[in-house]
Amino acid sequence: MALFGTDGARGVANRELTVEMALTIGKAAGARWGPEARVLVARDTRISSGMLEAGVAAGLTALGVDVWMTGMLPTPALAHLIKATAADGGVMISASHNPPRYNGIKLLDGLGRKWPPEQEQAVETGMEKAARLSVEPEQIGQIRHLEDDAVVRYRRFLVQSFWDRIDPLYVVVDLAHGAAISTAVPVLEALGVKVGAIHAEPWGERINQACGATHPEALQQAVRERKADLGLAFDGDADRLIAVDQHGQIVDGDAVLYLLACGMKLRGELTNGRVVATVMSNLGLERALAKQGIPLTRTPVGDRWVAERLQETGAVLGGEQSGHIILKQWSETGDGLLTALAVMAEMQSRQRGLAELTSPLERYPQVLHNVRLKTPIDDWNRLTRLKQRVAEAERDLGAEGRVLIRPSGTEPLLRVMVEGRDSQRIQKWVKLLVQSVEEELGALGIGTPTG
Repeated sequence: MALFGTDGARGVANRELTVEMALTIGKAAGARWGPEARVLVARDTRISSGMLEAGVAAGLTALGVDVWMTGMLPTPALAHLIKATAADGGVMISASHNPPRYNGIKLLDGLGRKWPPEQEQAVETGMEKAARLSVEPEQIGQIRHLEDDAVVRYRRFLVQSFWDRIDPLYVVVDLAHGAAISTAVPVLEALGVKVGAIHAEPWGERINQACGATHPEALQQAVRERKADLGLAFDGDADRLIAVDQHGQIVDGDAVLYLLACGMKLRGELTNGRVVATVMSNLGLERALAKQGIPLTRTPVGDRWVAERLQETGAVLGGEQSGHIILKQWSETGDGLLTALAVMAEMQSRQRGLAELTSPLERYPQVLHNVRLKTPIDDWNRLTRLKQRVAEAERDLGAEGRVLIRPSGTEPLLRVMVEGRDSQRIQKWVKLLVQSVEEELGALGIGTPTG
């Protein structure tokens, strides 16, 4: 499996993603940026992030790149600062929504966007050569520290963008023990919001564990118990948002896309008149948008593909069901806190609660099963029996259903998703498809883990 997946280089820290690898990635990326480039480096709260941050910075400076260390910062804050400081690019040390033992290295360009796959592949293939490269002692890059200034500049950008556009609500935020700790509460309070925070300690050993955007159950309970107007859950690097309405119900990325698209269309802000989402977005989103005269364009899974399609089509709103939302008016990348502020501004503009704004979105039952693998598989199409069963399922479901099989880009998983009107029917097909995966992988000697 390739080192770089759908969201940068990712792996278990000190096992698959070592400090030596971070050093070499830094050198290989530095070789592409070139001597005298200026690159910002940020990290989340994970225990391993400081170690990998040091390795990347050492690799970059060894190739003559000047490094500005921003400290703990959300990925979208790093993306904003790259543009604001006219830097040549950035490196984010984070495994986003993954558990604490994982970490990752994301490479960003001068606009704060993730490097395209071909550039990441060039880094990966150039690592062996880059490990032997160095510059003369007089050309070594310098390391500077911008920690306090970096986070203040990002907070100021958000506060200025949404000043006087948000009602004084009571909001509970779940910070997932991650990078949003440095930004979410100060920004919301500066905008007049009353904030209650949970999982707000910078405990990297607990990042994303039973909390945050991937586990919003604690936030749902807190919203109900505290009678809050809204709940906001971020992941480890704060580039995604899962909201909770005033009744404690989940409002995922699909629902956020729906309410933002409707509001933007009402105000004439939905440039090019369409929304971009991935193949994982619910059929209900596509049908609900269609009723509003808004077409949905789908991409492969990954916010980078959403960003690319936005660029190609000239559209200004896109995202993922998982909560990555890109609002081109403000940013080139997903930003959980910015998305939260846009949602709250929509609530003020239309004087309606979150539950009411998202109520027209009728979801189709959707079942996702992750088959954990011993050995990652990049192309499931070589599983002939599985292909046959997928075809059978698609014929049975017809136009009112979908089947999606895809390898995870960040973990050794094969994801099996079935969607349709009839819940019992899709449950049946998920069971049959998972059975086919396990049987066929076992026959090929790949197999799924035991125990």
